[in-house]
Amino acid sequence: MIIKPADQDAEFYQIHQLNYKTFVEEIPQHKHNEEKILVDKFHFKNKYIIALKDQQLIGMVCYNQLRPFSLDEKIPDLDRFLPACTNLAEIRLLAVAPAARKITVTYRLLQYLCTELIRNNIDAAVISGTTRQIRLYASMGFTPFGPLVGHQGALYQPMSITLNKLRNDFRTH
Repeated sequence: MIIKPADQDAEFYQIHQLNYKTFVEEIPQHKHNEEKILVDKFHFKNKYIIALKDQQLIGMVCYNQLRPFSLDEKIPDLDRFLPACTNLAEIRLLAVAPAARKITVTYRLLQYLCTELIRNNIDAAVISGTTRQIRLYASMGFTPFGPLVGHQGALYQPMSITLNKLRNDFRTH
């Protein structure tokens, strides 16, 4: 397995396919389409980290530092919920192909992501964590805030983590 930033057209196409499988077919967040691809509306500013096995995308996560974030659209006055910080990022689209759902894939993606966030001096990060995995995110150090967002069948809990918490947790794992 190779963990790396996405930088090839074929990788981005596979990202759009995995987005579709995860956020249309599995978590009914978006509408079906015949192409079976889903290009994230923030694709132009996302920095993707991917897991590849034999050139096939088996997992991904992305982040961006440019506001507005997706949470800005869902939570009015988002800043009142955020920890004090100067360099905020939003982490999004954590997805692993069903056949590759092993803790190793998720862990390695998140490990690489943590390294990137720390390297870029990000003070804090926010996520919309699927309610199906709240315990996982909490165990990673994320703190819930605000109301649930999304809709029935695709509910998400806004959560945040500070760089200090991220560094401390990263050192212990």
